[in-house]
Amino acid sequence: MEVPQAPPDASTKEAKLWQQRLALTEAALYVAGRPLDLKTLASVAKTRSRNLAKQLAIALKQEYDSRNTSLEIMQLQDSRFVLQLKPIYSQRVKRLAIRPLLTVGPLKTLSYIAYRQPVPQKQVLNVRGQHVYGHLKQLEELGLIVREGVGRTKTLRTTQFFADYFGFTHDLRGMKRQLKKIFGSDQSPKEK
Repeated sequence: MEVPQAPPDASTKEAKLWQQRLALTEAALYVAGRPLDLKTLASVAKTRSRNLAKQLAIALKQEYDSRNTSLEIMQLQDSRFVLQLKPIYSQRVKRLAIRPLLTVGPLKTLSYIAYRQPVPQKQVLNVRGQHVYGHLKQLEELGLIVREGVGRTKTLRTTQFFADYFGFTHDLRGMKRQLKKIFGSDQSPKEK
C-alpha cells in the first residue's frame, strides 16, 4: 500500500492538516500504551475514514523505522497499531518501569484462563486452588476477564481489553496460536 505524504508545499492547508493528524495519531499511541484499532485512531485524528487512519499509522510507522531509535510502531493483526519499546532495550531499562499490573499468582491464573477459554470456573478452581477467588476478583476488576453464567455454572473468558493490553488478536483461535508460541508448542501454562 502506498502511503500518501503531505503535499509538497508545506504551507498548504492539506499539509498542515496531515501533520496535525499525524501528531494526534502519535499522541494517541503514546498515551494509550496499548494497541489501538483503526476506529479509535480515526476518532483521534478527527476523521471518519479508517483507511485514512491506517495511512496515518503506517506513515508514522515508517517515520519511526527510519529514525533508528529505541521506540517502534508495530502493526498487529486486526489492523491495530502500538507504540512500544524495541525488545532489545527492554532488559536494560525494565528496572525503571513502574510496578507490574499483576503479581505472579493472578498472572498464572490469567494465562490459564486465556489458554483454555472458555473455561468453567470450577476447573480453574480445581487446578489453581482456593486462592483463585481473589485472583478472579482482581482480574475481573481490571477488566481482563468476564464470568458468564450458564445456570449455576460460571464460565470464564478473557476480554477485548485483555487482547489489546497484551497485544493479542481478538480472534480466539488466533490468540490461542499466539499463546502456544509463547508457552512452547507442547506446553501449556503451569497449573500451580
